Amino acid sequence: MSPRLIRWGGFLGSCATAGTAVLGGAGYERLPSVNPGTLLSGQRGVLLPILWVTGITVLILAWWYGRHAVPSIRWALLTAALWYLPLLPVLPLGSADVYSYACQGWVQHVGGDPYAGGVGGSGCPWLTSVDPTWAASPAPYGPLFLLLAGLAAAAGSLAGVIAGLRLIALLGLALLAVGVPVLARRLGIDPARALWIVLACPLVLIHLVSGAHNDALMAGLIVCGLALAAARPDPRGLVLAGAVLGLAAGVKATAIVVLPFAVILATRPLWRSIVSVAAGTLLATAALTLLSHRGTGWVGGLLHSGDTVAWTSPSTAVGIILSPFFGAKAIEATRLIGVLALVVILVALWFHALRHGDPIRHAGLALAATVLCAPVFHPWYAVWPLAVLLRGRLLLALCALAATLTTPAGYNWALYTRVPGAIVVTAALLVVAAIGVRRARRVAA
Repeated sequence: MSPRLIRWGGFLGSCATAGTAVLGGAGYERLPSVNPGTLLSGQRGVLLPILWVTGITVLILAWWYGRHAVPSIRWALLTAALWYLPLLPVLPLGSADVYSYACQGWVQHVGGDPYAGGVGGSGCPWLTSVDPTWAASPAPYGPLFLLLAGLAAAAGSLAGVIAGLRLIALLGLALLAVGVPVLARRLGIDPARALWIVLACPLVLIHLVSGAHNDALMAGLIVCGLALAAARPDPRGLVLAGAVLGLAAGVKATAIVVLPFAVILATRPLWRSIVSVAAGTLLATAALTLLSHRGTGWVGGLLHSGDTVAWTSPSTAVGIILSPFFGAKAIEATRLIGVLALVVILVALWFHALRHGDPIRHAGLALAATVLCAPVFHPWYAVWPLAVLLRGRLLLALCALAATLTTPAGYNWALYTRVPGAIVVTAALLVVAAIGVRRARRVAA
């Protein structure tokens, strides 16, 4: 495909996707769930499913084939920005989380504590837009995001708050545009192609630009933190890198998993790198604590981030299969096993990076392991490893699949296919385990 066809074909796909936001996006008022069955049966009109399927398909194809046709960094940035434009003035797509952000920001803005409880009894003027699942849950996000959401809430109107939250997401994407080329060169990847893979990904358009998820800001800060550590391995550079990664953790705690890999990027003695990165992280954390007046209350909120039960989390999928035999505790047990496995994997990845180098790639693998082992998976989580690894046909294929997992209003296909999906994922895990055992026996022999 020619670059011209990629650019304008993808733009038309973005316009079609924006049309679905007009017809059936995540609206200001909570309506009965629009599940895949009601969507595809035409109960919300025939044009809505046609535009959704067409738009997503065209975007995926343009993104997939475009990675072989990117002529320059400038072209990649301009094309991605062009694709974003149709999605900015319409309702959010793929999720209603932006309304939870709005109310959490409102609580922060008026001096309340978003970590003390859900927004259900806060008096937020936009409470009717919030998913009941999250209305009773404390905010699981860090103090930096709450400060920014509070600034957005100062707009006073829901449309203004959404615009502010999208600006925050676009800031995160701008940080990605700055940091990705640095990581790409370090990994031996064409920077233009790397920018295309990240910024033009349909997941980014649907869930970060339109849905305004704070994962955009976290990913941007992670990439810039790693880029700083790679470009400036001196003490000041590492302190600054640690501070940026501390800011990333101030958006979502997930960013913590990349900190151990940042210290390996320096050529100086390991203990000094650890001190430098840790000093920057602690300084950033202390500053955010003072500015937000909220301390570390977000840690308690993390306990509620796994309330969703869906097969998209492998450990949850296994628990769903086992629950008819062992009861509801099976899901809790398999999720715990998944978390314990994640700890082991993260430690193994760090020591492997320490011995063999390539810490950026290992940081990306650590984010991928976090996504796969976590008790809950949302489609936009796939952007985390994508922003650091920048390649991998399997990863790109999974991102393309993840872009199709929700309806325009945010209903997740995983809820509609709970048992069949759990069977497929569990079977896939068994196949992977069998292949791993076979390879281990060959190595031992």
